[in-house]
Amino acid sequence: MKLVVFGLTVSSSWGNGHAMLWRGLCRALAARGHHVVFLEHDVPYYANTRDLWELPGGGELILYDDWDALRPLAAARLADADVAMVTSYCYDAIAASELVLGSPARLRVFYDMDTPVTLAAVRGGQGVAYLPPQGLGDFDLVLSYTGGRALAELRDRLGARRVAPLYGHVDGELHRRVAPADGYRADLSYLGTYAADRQAALDRLMLEPARRLPHKRFVIGGALYPHDFPWTPNIYFKRHMPLAEHPAFYSSSRMTLNVTRRAMAEMGYCPSGRLFEAAACGCPVLSDTWEGIDAFFEPGTEIIAAADTEQAMAALALSDEELARIGRAAQERTLAEHTAARRVLELESILSDALRRTDAPALGGAATEA
Repeated sequence: MKLVVFGLTVSSSWGNGHAMLWRGLCRALAARGHHVVFLEHDVPYYANTRDLWELPGGGELILYDDWDALRPLAAARLADADVAMVTSYCYDAIAASELVLGSPARLRVFYDMDTPVTLAAVRGGQGVAYLPPQGLGDFDLVLSYTGGRALAELRDRLGARRVAPLYGHVDGELHRRVAPADGYRADLSYLGTYAADRQAALDRLMLEPARRLPHKRFVIGGALYPHDFPWTPNIYFKRHMPLAEHPAFYSSSRMTLNVTRRAMAEMGYCPSGRLFEAAACGCPVLSDTWEGIDAFFEPGTEIIAAADTEQAMAALALSDEELARIGRAAQERTLAEHTAARRVLELESILSDALRRTDAPALGGAATEA
């Protein structure tokens, strides 16, 4: 099967979670005999931090500067596509959607990788730059990074005809336990791009514990942190963390923190891809709480869920043995259920079902499904 994807980025992991997810999917799709063409607007902030120049598994990465110049090439790639897909935050999403919806692709798909953010904006009457003005009803299928009630809202508010969740995952080829690195050593770490709507939870679960425990070491990695961020002397900072360094980051942490964007936490069923990354590296995860977390990890056994500072402090007081047990349990669950290879099997099933409903032949990979 040939998939043509118009997305935000796969070439740079700076300041976004899309790249890691697409790299894992591309690798797993190639392993199943599929071919991916990924079209990405070549913006300076990703060009300056680019850490991938070709798709895993032999797919085609097309970087372009101008949509009008790209259009004939994009149309040619769509001419024999089985699946044509536009994702949230795609730089030229409106134009790409028009092209996809008018193409001969067998299945036209929109993948909202930021569903709670999208729906919060729609509820608030704000414009969403990556949504077609007529909504999502013209697509054959809408995939959502978030499950739960988000699926009904995509239908009710945006007119999606068929909706299915495609959750985050981890690329097991990249994320695994490695030797720790002294520069990333931490009692509690956090890896994530700065977002104002995560700040309150970050303060409760990490910054306040850091103030109370000056003898402990805390490490934050990520982009876009403001100059007035409330650093303390025992919090160490790494501005940009290329994907290749994530395993060492997590493997050097006694425990790591997962903080969910407010709109996602309110919507529920919203596992971060970095949650799975950490778990795949055997690092115990301290997470904020949200509806549906127990559908992915069992609190107290595979993950530590905390709503306030006191619960975070209690997690930091756990023994090395208890934390290691939780880390191992999460790693086993992740490698069994939350890898890119597992998600691709789910994606094949979703796409095949959508094609059957549109009276088209079902899709399948080159390999036999497990």
